[in-house]
Amino acid sequence: MKTWAVVGLGNTPERAAFGVAKLLQDKGHRIIPVYPRAETVHGEVGYKTLSEIPGSVDVVDCFVNSTLVGKVVDEAIAIGAKAVWLQLDVIDNDAIARAQAAGLVTVMDRCPAIEYRKKS
Repeated sequence: MKTWAVVGLGNTPERAAFGVAKLLQDKGHRIIPVYPRAETVHGEVGYKTLSEIPGSVDVVDCFVNSTLVGKVVDEAIAIGAKAVWLQLDVIDNDAIARAQAAGLVTVMDRCPAIEYRKKS
């Protein structure tokens, strides 16, 4: 799964999304920033919503509050993403169940940066 839409990714180096997106990029993934200001981050053009992204998305990586992630997961299902990844402390069992019922691979309350470090 090479193309990762990173929801919550803006140009704030102090935020976890910024560093995780860079790591994903360094590991060979294409990142697509999704943020209300649609900022270009790490050289990649950003979009305000998942539905604005041209082309397909493999993974929707969610750096949003648990209370907001259900809507993002529903959008991921609607655009035909293959997987949703809910970051550390982002928990919504109902949203994960909807994603699984739609055939998406799901990960919740984990960080891809930590998972990559475990493999090293």
